[in-house]
Amino acid sequence: MTDYSSTHQALLDTVPLREGARIASERVHYDEGGTALDGFFVADAAIDGPRPAVLVLHDWTGEQEYTRVRAEMLARLGLLAFAADLYGAGVRPTGDDAATEAGKYYGDLPLLRRRVQAAYDVLASDPRVDPSRIVVIGYCFGGSASIEFARTGAALAGAVSFHGGLVTHEPADVESIRTPLLVLTGADDPVVPDDAVVAFEDELRQNPALDWQIVLYSGAPHAFTLPEAPSWRPVADARSWRAFRAFLDEVLA
Repeated sequence: MTDYSSTHQALLDTVPLREGARIASERVHYDEGGTALDGFFVADAAIDGPRPAVLVLHDWTGEQEYTRVRAEMLARLGLLAFAADLYGAGVRPTGDDAATEAGKYYGDLPLLRRRVQAAYDVLASDPRVDPSRIVVIGYCFGGSASIEFARTGAALAGAVSFHGGLVTHEPADVESIRTPLLVLTGADDPVVPDDAVVAFEDELRQNPALDWQIVLYSGAPHAFTLPEAPSWRPVADARSWRAFRAFLDEVLA
């Protein structure tokens, strides 16, 4: 078990620990293009055999406690979760440095895709994982990364963005997306204003066969699921988690 801040522990406890569960976590060191990366695996060790898994992508501060808490929430649901490291071992920026670090990847989307792919490969190769039932989710920067990875044509069960930036492509490349999308965003998010949502919807519509949902939460700003941030909106956070759970039930059935 991992020690978390009281606020994050309260978030974790919104998902009850199942009777007989044995939550176990481990750090996983891996590599992409010569860059050392350091992720976090967590699973219920009481469950035998391959199971569905979720790749969790961090916000612009890197793989830190919040992402690990979300991963452990998923483990309590019986899934195997891997909180990826997209920046590199020890790269955990704050303040303006976080914006600068995230900007490196927004400015080099192929690099961002490779970093997610490296984490996906670690997860999919784990013998505890059913590789046909992997969902990728992300928060803020990680939400953008999850959609970007879906654009590679990765064989995912689903891709989810929590208050992520909605990056449109010109020309559109949504024909390559092979997985259902769930976008959970704040109706009062200055990072994702109404025109960005409409532009993203218009791009998605260019693939009529694509299965997608966009849900907006009233009064919710950017980063509305982070309980230690002033932006936290508990009602929108709880509603988005329930929407995500329903999506999992559907795509992992």
